[in-house]
Amino acid sequence: MQFSAPTTRITDKWLFAMTVVFVVALLVLFTNNALNQPRQYFWPAVTQWVSEQNHASYESILAVPDSAWQEAVNPINAGLSDEPIWLRFTLPVTQIDQHGTYIDIGYPLLDSIDVWIQHGSETTHYHAGDAQPFAQRDNKYHGFLFPVPDYGSAVSVIMRVQSTSVVKVPVKIWQQKAFWEHISNTNLVMGLFFGLLLAIALSNLFFFFTTRTLTFIFYTGYVICLGLTLATLHGFAYKYLWPAQPWFQSKAISLFASTTLIFAVVFSASLLEIRTYSKRLSTVFNALAGAFGLIAASALFLDYAVSIRIFLVLLTITVFLIMGVAIWLARKKVSVAGYYALAWGALLVSAFTASLDNLDIVAISIPSQVLLLYGATIEVLMLAFILAISYSRQRDFMLSAKEDALEKEREAVRAKQALIDLQQSTQDELEYKVGERTLELEIALRELSEANRELEKLNTIDPLTGIRNRRHFDKRLQAEGRRSRREQTPLALAMVDIDHFKSVNDQHGHSAGDACIQHVATILQQQLKRLSDDVCRYGGEEFGLILPNTDTAGAQQLLEAMRAEIEANPCQFDGTSISLTISAGVASGVIAFGDEETSLLKTADERLYQAKQAGRNRVVAEQ
Repeated sequence: MQFSAPTTRITDKWLFAMTVVFVVALLVLFTNNALNQPRQYFWPAVTQWVSEQNHASYESILAVPDSAWQEAVNPINAGLSDEPIWLRFTLPVTQIDQHGTYIDIGYPLLDSIDVWIQHGSETTHYHAGDAQPFAQRDNKYHGFLFPVPDYGSAVSVIMRVQSTSVVKVPVKIWQQKAFWEHISNTNLVMGLFFGLLLAIALSNLFFFFTTRTLTFIFYTGYVICLGLTLATLHGFAYKYLWPAQPWFQSKAISLFASTTLIFAVVFSASLLEIRTYSKRLSTVFNALAGAFGLIAASALFLDYAVSIRIFLVLLTITVFLIMGVAIWLARKKVSVAGYYALAWGALLVSAFTASLDNLDIVAISIPSQVLLLYGATIEVLMLAFILAISYSRQRDFMLSAKEDALEKEREAVRAKQALIDLQQSTQDELEYKVGERTLELEIALRELSEANRELEKLNTIDPLTGIRNRRHFDKRLQAEGRRSRREQTPLALAMVDIDHFKSVNDQHGHSAGDACIQHVATILQQQLKRLSDDVCRYGGEEFGLILPNTDTAGAQQLLEAMRAEIEANPCQFDGTSISLTISAGVASGVIAFGDEETSLLKTADERLYQAKQAGRNRVVAEQ
């Protein structure tokens, strides 16, 4: 079947129409589904204190009369302001769930947040922000989450928010079950989205290595930087990529947004072959790429408010320039220019609108992070359409060439048929090789996944003793603390130390010391009777024990048995019998509030010290 040029254009239009319908239907379905689902959170009515005394203390805020507080629109958007803002709202008892209630601040780029929850004379204070390392957060949530204590009645909440970047404070109140269901769904969607970006980046990187065409590497860089920008906006980059670098977190948006636009500009110039049509425009594109490069370089030391304003000006110029050039080339009958304008226009316009929203120049109902995801999704689908059009036109060109060749050289039918057969054979071979490579990639991914799981397990094993290490102890302590608080069951902790260990090293050498540590670890592990009990090497010659659902007497009895077993079984090393004893401190209690397990561990450590002071080789379970 042969296709003429008009038929090809009609086919392209139909493909374009189908793509647009699909994109619109997808977004409408997604939005409609989100709107029709019962809302499982609520926006509290927030008031804001407007005063020139922005550096007031919490105590002075309590004295501010109610008339000084003004009603604010939640979510609050204060734009670019490094001055602190004070917010206040009340949670009635009907909105506090005994199973857990959370205050969610869904904008992860705030430098500092202080939350005071008042109930009568009792006050609970939380502090968070991306100006501190991610590990210091009580909840490992990519946003900011503050649990509301269940006092049995209404509570008053006062917040102080300050940031050198855009100050946006979307305050939501969640019940525990609904919140974690929401986070599960959100992580699934974001995982799929970032997985799609990674797949696109890798495929284009492979195309570059096979074709050596710079357009593919430009697009790879663009997709990677776009993914990093969106991951930073949503807080995932700080959680997973640089959790211990708050300084870099404050610069990441400016850096990656600028590098994204660098690759966007050079990719546009390459794909549209700007230099072929206008050398002046090519120079302008190079200058824009250089300007974004300067912003990216200066973002590491320039103030965010300054760099983002410069970025916004250049972004505006870039949006209109790329759109204008694409439309101009489309009028010159450049095949992909029109579709390219639509694909990139969706993302660039969404980024531009999100920037205006972050600067509080315009107000939009959709969160800027979600708007950028919409734009990126549309762009990916539209670029897929452009690839389909390109392939379609290459196919039509081949069919047209064959038709011309048949008309001019009918005598060469056999040769042409042989050529067609060769092409078919080549295509079959290519499809077979692609299938093989796909299978190899799937096998490699499975092996990588298994290796990652094994590595995660190895990361929690102490290499000397073979028991769990300090990292596992910290995670298990937090988990058991939550279980004790939730189920109201006692949690026992014990700190164990080998007595006179330094003298063992001095008399017998460090190899003997290592053997003694292994010997003690083995006995401690063997003495555990329940699968839920855990012993970990806490550090050096010190061990930590976690004993869920165990009271003080039970824990003391177990530790006494361990002490006696170690005293009765010296360590055998190179024909030498090394007698060992241990000292232990035990503490047990029902966890009543968050992070109380840390205090319980501190008590056990203090009692270990008491055991040492009392002459060693003993277990101290009470003051």
